[in-house]
Amino acid sequence: MDADINFYFDPVCPFSWMTSKWVRQVQKQRDYTVDWRFISLRLINAQVGYDAHFPPEYEAGHTTGLRLLRVAARARAEHGREVIAPLYAAFGAHIFDTAPNPDDQRTEGEVRELCGTREFAEPILAEAGLPLGLAEALDDESWDLEIQQETDEALSLTGKDVGTPIIHFEPPAGLAFFGPVISRLPRDDAAAELWDHVVGLARFAGFAELKRSLREPPQLAAFGVDADTDAKQEN
Repeated sequence: MDADINFYFDPVCPFSWMTSKWVRQVQKQRDYTVDWRFISLRLINAQVGYDAHFPPEYEAGHTTGLRLLRVAARARAEHGREVIAPLYAAFGAHIFDTAPNPDDQRTEGEVRELCGTREFAEPILAEAGLPLGLAEALDDESWDLEIQQETDEALSLTGKDVGTPIIHFEPPAGLAFFGPVISRLPRDDAAAELWDHVVGLARFAGFAELKRSLREPPQLAAFGVDADTDAKQEN
């Protein structure tokens, strides 16, 4: 598929989700095409000791991301690349744009594990107009090779010391970067302007990195932060 950008996502990454919503804003305003591709945080960190390097809920979350990518890989194989955009949109809306239930007594790890079950996946498949049977891929490790190959493809474009999302601008000759990482959506009237600045950087072959670690949490309902909240920045 020839697209203006290739967007590599893990469905459990909040920063990937926020950036993807911005990309969709731009698509509504511009004749812009996106090929939504896979990158697995669980596979990237396959050799990492989760207990030593991550908070306790991360392994459950990353594993859930891999399980959902298996479903997406099967959906793409059987129904075409065009189904990934609405499927990812449905995944993200349910994972990140739904406020947590204050009466839910489950741990964060247990909540993340639930997102990798048929109970979670089947209603989302129905919402995306896809067969419920695709949820059988949650436990089908045969899809991991394809997901690993696409993960390796993304990392070959940026180097390995990155996270998600990875965006390849104007492929195949354009540059690819981790990010842009944004914690809030721009206004509709500013979304395309901001995008033009990013594309301008991507078109300069010598541009390598622009980064700061002081940031606010993503303005997503799942984190209890809405679009009208100026959250405290943390390092």
